[in-house]
Amino acid sequence: MTTRREQLLDAAITLLGEGGIHALTHRAVDSQAGLPTGSASNHFRTRDALLDAVVERFAIRERQAWEEIAIRMYPTTPHDLAQVLVTAAKAATGRLRTLTLARYAILVEAGIRPALRAQLLATGSQVNAWFLTWLRVAGSTDPERDAPIIMNHYTGVVLHDLAMPDPAFDPTEQITTLVTTVIRAQPAEAPA
Repeated sequence: MTTRREQLLDAAITLLGEGGIHALTHRAVDSQAGLPTGSASNHFRTRDALLDAVVERFAIRERQAWEEIAIRMYPTTPHDLAQVLVTAAKAATGRLRTLTLARYAILVEAGIRPALRAQLLATGSQVNAWFLTWLRVAGSTDPERDAPIIMNHYTGVVLHDLAMPDPAFDPTEQITTLVTTVIRAQPAEAPA
């Protein structure tokens, strides 16, 4: 069961995803949540406190989305990993569109607020750890190098479709090409 606090934060995420950072006000959160005026300010005294709590709630919801994928898919090859990313990209631009747009609104705000940037790095660490593990299992010999190459491309693909939605969005070819190029099969060692 969702608590009132979670209800307010989910409403704030919806506002961010549908209207950007400037849509995030205590009054708008109350209205979006269908709660009495003053509910959000009772839980979060300042806008900064509200935004900080939104980042925590957002991170929980995003981890849940990744967990849903992790339960169904465990990539053991570069092609498998590409399929995980394609599945995630389609979800991010489809059923999780509002949550994803909220993430980008928060990321832009983090460019202005260093404390928010630090909070995003901390809350994203679990998803990052999964991805590094997936890279290793899929054959990456240098996950620390490969992760930003692949994830920055993934982020750009998702952002592009959010900005210019394509009903036929299918990043399979480009994500597969990138992942299989970055994570190359290692040559077998020569017998001694």
